[in-house]
Amino acid sequence: MKPEQKPCLIVVLGPTASGKTSLAIQLARQLNTEVISADSRQFYKEIPIGTAAPTVDEMLGIKHHFVGQLSIEDAYNISKFESQVLNLLDEKFKTLPYVILAGGSGLYIDAVCKGIDELPDPDPDLRKELNDIFENEGLEGLGEKLKSLDPQYHKDVDLKNSKRLIRAIEVCIQTGKTYTELRKNQAKKRDFQILKIGLQIDREMLNQRISQRTDEMMASGWLEEVQRLLPYRNYNALNTVGYKELFSYLDGSWTLEKAVEKIKTNTRRYAKRQMTWFRRDHEIHWLNQDQLKSPMKAVIQLLEGINP
Repeated sequence: MKPEQKPCLIVVLGPTASGKTSLAIQLARQLNTEVISADSRQFYKEIPIGTAAPTVDEMLGIKHHFVGQLSIEDAYNISKFESQVLNLLDEKFKTLPYVILAGGSGLYIDAVCKGIDELPDPDPDLRKELNDIFENEGLEGLGEKLKSLDPQYHKDVDLKNSKRLIRAIEVCIQTGKTYTELRKNQAKKRDFQILKIGLQIDREMLNQRISQRTDEMMASGWLEEVQRLLPYRNYNALNTVGYKELFSYLDGSWTLEKAVEKIKTNTRRYAKRQMTWFRRDHEIHWLNQDQLKSPMKAVIQLLEGINP
């Protein structure tokens, strides 16, 4: 990189099981840099198997940040993530021309690349009230309440994500404005360049990878990991694909075979939602099947394009 050029954050993104971790590590080795995880589930140290967090062997000596740095009992939010990552990048870019950000959590990637809007902190009493609605009326109850407060965001949001529904409702109630109005979606200025690399995997191949990875995770002790977490099953960090299904097995509601099949089905649905989110971002350079055979070559060409 030339002295006058800004450092570059290389974002490696895509749906779950698409190979983001592997490519990020290859890039980090090639560019002699480090990796920041943007997978919000990999933050928690108690759930490495179910979140497919990279192992020490898989990291190949590459330093990773934001993997296993939290406990599921810790309070954490996207605002803290944005602030902590930007502070880390300020430090790393003093000596490194490139840093890799890898993951599939679109909101967390956007927080780093574009910033998040200033929204009020949650009110504990209101949060409890909305959690009670969720417990008693389920997702449908939350959805109806959001629809009455912000019909536009009700159309846009993932109606199966209780955390996003609750957050939008409380912002509407606390501010008297719609969540849509407050989410300006105006990108904040960053002091570094950003190159977004997307992994575009054929759906049939991706489904095969999801199935195979689920089986491998079960063989690696995922069920035992979930059993240890039974006392914490209501924590937000465990309100995610895989843990909910295996809790149902441990409750006796499902057979283990049914729980595993449900995990595979729900993971495929999650991957589809991820791709729906990413397709809205026209800054992403998607690598096709042919390019993925030699991904390093494709990424280096893109880097040369922004740093001629």
